[in-house]
Amino acid sequence: MPIKIPSNLPAYDVLTNEGVMVMDDDTAALQDIRPLRIGLLNLMPKKIQTENQFARLIGATPLQIELTLIRMSEHRTRNTAAEHMREFYKPFQDVKGEKFDGLLITGAPIEHLPFNDVTYWDELKQVFDWTQTNVHSTFGVCWGGMAMINYFHGVQKHILDAKAFGCFRHNNLAPASPYLRGFSDDCVIPVSRWTEMRQAEIDAASGLTTLLGSDQVGPCLVEDPGHRALYIFNHFEYDSGTLKQEYDRDIAEGKDINVPINYYPGDDPTKTPQNRWRSHAHLLYGNWINQIYQTTNYDLEKIGH
Repeated sequence: MPIKIPSNLPAYDVLTNEGVMVMDDDTAALQDIRPLRIGLLNLMPKKIQTENQFARLIGATPLQIELTLIRMSEHRTRNTAAEHMREFYKPFQDVKGEKFDGLLITGAPIEHLPFNDVTYWDELKQVFDWTQTNVHSTFGVCWGGMAMINYFHGVQKHILDAKAFGCFRHNNLAPASPYLRGFSDDCVIPVSRWTEMRQAEIDAASGLTTLLGSDQVGPCLVEDPGHRALYIFNHFEYDSGTLKQEYDRDIAEGKDINVPINYYPGDDPTKTPQNRWRSHAHLLYGNWINQIYQTTNYDLEKIGH
């Protein structure tokens, strides 16, 4: 089954050209099933790129997905056209009375700031509380995951001496987890962050289980069943060229940045990078969608009870 998104959203043509099944509202209305309602709280500056990345992954399952794009109510992005934001995004305050089967909360390029210094932190805390009554399953990604695990468990983020940047091998620490169904014993995941969460502090918190972790860059995927949440600190959703775009940007700005590790063939930035994480990315997000489908209530209004 396809993902339901507006036919004039840029992701519609992108995914159609890639062979992902998409459909518009008129076609969806003809099907006598309830689609899974998935919200995407998009905190990234490049909104359209992020929309494409997550729609690609959650739209590849056999289930019909209805994607709702959400933004912080008062925050204004400077990197995406205002017309795009008005047409396709709903402020959180407009959707907080609604119920969702799943919610994705993306990363944000503000990891150097203490959480309390983030301009929209108060509203984001409202979002976290709202997920406990109005969302069946929440997936926090990179900074979004760090913010959630900090809010619910007090786990701190720590500034790194050097950016964790590249493609790092991660170990499958919970092969029996339904979220890792079909996973290999290890897998490669793109990493791009100046902060880390520490395994000892996650272990000290109650009710958390680390599913994927790396000897080089620490814990990656953490399950929090008490809050019906997953937290991932790295970037399975990245396109093949996303790390290259970040590297080229930093070089152009004169920043002191290392070549992303294990990304370019031979670590040579003149060569075309190879994608070695795509299949596991689809597995993880497909497993998440499947778990939602297996456990959510058919009656949306009963979600959270």
